Amino acid sequence: MNLLKSFFLISFATFFSRILGFIRDAIIAHIFGSGSNTDAFFVAFKIPNLLRRIFAEGAFSQAFLPILTIYKKRKGKNKTKIFISYITGLLMLSLIVITVLGIFFSSYIVLITAPGFQNDQKKFILTSLMLKIVFPYIFFISMTSLIASILNTWNYLIIPAFSPCLLNLSIIFCSLFLIPYFNPPILILAWAVFIGGILQLLYQFFFLKKINMCILPKFNLKNREVWDFLKNFCTAVFCVSINQITLLTNTIFASFLDSGSVSWMYYADRLMELPCGILGAGISSILLPLLSNSVSQNNTDQYSNLINWGLKLSILLAFPSAVAIYILAGPLVISLFQYNKFTMFDALMTKHALMAYSLGLIGLILTKILAPAFYSYNDMKTPLRISIITLIITQMMNIIFIKFFKHIGLALSIGLSANVNSILLFLKLIQTKRFYLINGWKIFLLRILIAIIIMIITLYGFLNFYPVWNTGTIFYRLLRLISICIIGGTSYILTLFMLGLKINDFIYKHNN
Repeated sequence: MNLLKSFFLISFATFFSRILGFIRDAIIAHIFGSGSNTDAFFVAFKIPNLLRRIFAEGAFSQAFLPILTIYKKRKGKNKTKIFISYITGLLMLSLIVITVLGIFFSSYIVLITAPGFQNDQKKFILTSLMLKIVFPYIFFISMTSLIASILNTWNYLIIPAFSPCLLNLSIIFCSLFLIPYFNPPILILAWAVFIGGILQLLYQFFFLKKINMCILPKFNLKNREVWDFLKNFCTAVFCVSINQITLLTNTIFASFLDSGSVSWMYYADRLMELPCGILGAGISSILLPLLSNSVSQNNTDQYSNLINWGLKLSILLAFPSAVAIYILAGPLVISLFQYNKFTMFDALMTKHALMAYSLGLIGLILTKILAPAFYSYNDMKTPLRISIITLIITQMMNIIFIKFFKHIGLALSIGLSANVNSILLFLKLIQTKRFYLINGWKIFLLRILIAIIIMIITLYGFLNFYPVWNTGTIFYRLLRLISICIIGGTSYILTLFMLGLKINDFIYKHNN
């Protein structure tokens, strides 16, 4: 398997999905603006999203993928199908209980997650109503994530990456054509999420059937591997929950700030998700099953080489992305969102949040590469301990920064704590002595640093020749934005080539 080719395929699918996501958010910003109603929707949508990351894409995949990879390799397809049926039964039962409880106690959940909304009863009631509508999304998307784990194990890597496109398309279609049928109009967004979840599940189920892995759920708590999974899953839940608690506490803090703060942070976070999704999620989705395979073969050299490959590729792409987002924060926000009800003030507030978030982009992406190195050894406790330390540091920064910088301070605490998390994970990984840095890191980092400096000079130089960004049509703004991104990216790539960096250095072929 050519890992670079697999990475680019997944990245393309993720990029396409993110572009649709930006179109989705631009439409939401254009139609609904930034205010009480959008704050209500974003809070309602964030809660099932947090649970999705904990139970589906987070803890579940971390606990399930390593065991599934080893099971498939050692015990054959039939026993693997039985094991999957046991896990499916457990997941479905858990999700049904969580969904019913979430719908029933929606008002109490809003009271806990956005207590500042109590001061506006209309906003509070609207948030609670939309939460009832979107909560079943956690069931649909978690089952989708289970199928995605199976498809990834069978090397169907690109299929799950296209799945989020369906959610974005659902929101885009409903926002453009179904608003007149809802009162208040913002409710259409909640129903669009519900529909999108169903579409994502049906889409991946088709490919599951194609590989003959459609399995009826069963219950068997006597199976040893099921207990191994539950043990790892519970630890992973705590680990992932810590990360999501950090995001949730930021929403709680933001709910007490000026109206629009939740939305400004949401739009900034959405822009950060593009590089995080393309780079971090793209590389980690490849690495986890391969690292698990290396561990099952006791091949420490291959294990170490895979991590080195992931770290180098991440730094190569994440460093310039972080710098470019910081420099181009204003043009990005204005070009994508500053239309109709999304005012220039909204754009300015979102820009500042985005600049603060960008300081942690490298840390966010490296964490997605380093954490699977522990999960592949079924070591969930080390990332958990480090996550707890990071959570404490984040909350300390929140308390300090919010006084001076308001919503920008909340974004800054997330960015800085992400770097702390990745540094601690890296130092701990070195201590395990299972991983070692290969030769060539010093010259590699020096090349990156020089290329970054050239890119910064190029971007600032060319920005002086561009007109004011909030003028012209959306097409004209996007054209200018794309052109400055191409100019900056080209200067970075050409500098690296001139310094002797070769693409072949990143073509890593892995033998299953």
